[in-house]
Amino acid sequence: MSNDIAPAPAETAAASTGSATGGRIQQHRSYLMCRPEHFTVSYTINPWMEPANPTDTALAVRQWQVLYDTYVALGHDVQLIDPIPGLPDMVYTANGGFVIGGVAYGAKFRYQERVPEGPAFMEWFRDNGFQVAEPVEVNEGEGDFLLVGDTILAGMGFRSTGDSHRELADVFGKEVVSLTLVDPRFYHLDTAISVLDPVEGPGGVDRANIAYLEHAFDERSQAILAERYPDAIKVADADGAVFGLNSASDGRNVIISPRATGFEAQLRERGYNPVLVDLSELLLGGGGIKCCTLELRR
Repeated sequence: MSNDIAPAPAETAAASTGSATGGRIQQHRSYLMCRPEHFTVSYTINPWMEPANPTDTALAVRQWQVLYDTYVALGHDVQLIDPIPGLPDMVYTANGGFVIGGVAYGAKFRYQERVPEGPAFMEWFRDNGFQVAEPVEVNEGEGDFLLVGDTILAGMGFRSTGDSHRELADVFGKEVVSLTLVDPRFYHLDTAISVLDPVEGPGGVDRANIAYLEHAFDERSQAILAERYPDAIKVADADGAVFGLNSASDGRNVIISPRATGFEAQLRERGYNPVLVDLSELLLGGGGIKCCTLELRR
């Protein structure tokens, strides 16, 4: 591993495992990741991608490895899907599907460059014992679908369609709340919302915690979020713009970009343990920590 990439401190990860500090309880997670062996930026499908700017595949792999090692150090299970030549965005596994209760609802990508990823992920799900729900409507998996308590927040406006939200409700039998994204920088829901503690409170009351970037949404969606999550963390644009919200949480430890300093402080104030991992090279493709992390819920 290169000396210019500092992994998350081992003592931080070890001290957090299985602990409950400030009322935050770590929950075990299972994730699917893909090593970015073929990562590059050769086309443009979001505002972050500039093919004229050079990318460093080796650096992307080293940074990704730190994220992988951080999850393992925290006691989570990480499975891998093999990268496929010619599919540089396959590293962003969150877009490859949405999984609840051992059922995998597959992705159907909007842009032709990513279309072949859908069948590859579906094959992996089948081979690894998941029940597969074939998508009919355009959707980009956990990039736009976030489980919060017993509710699925579903994004639209740039990638996934409202029709996929109805399909999602049919597949999982859960409430789906549609939210409209309006800022092209935040083209997936997981770039504008971070699910910090996806659990239900006593009596099934939804006390899950989220953080979000308010202006990434239209007024209707802002009103929905304000009503449903009055205690949510609202982050500043400076933190959103470095993909601070594109994070992964186990209920206590929140893996975030080291550049999201304001969000880091907000998390500490709420009793979470921020763990800093730099994926700056992968941000050149428009992805961050959550993009590289698909949760496998059995």
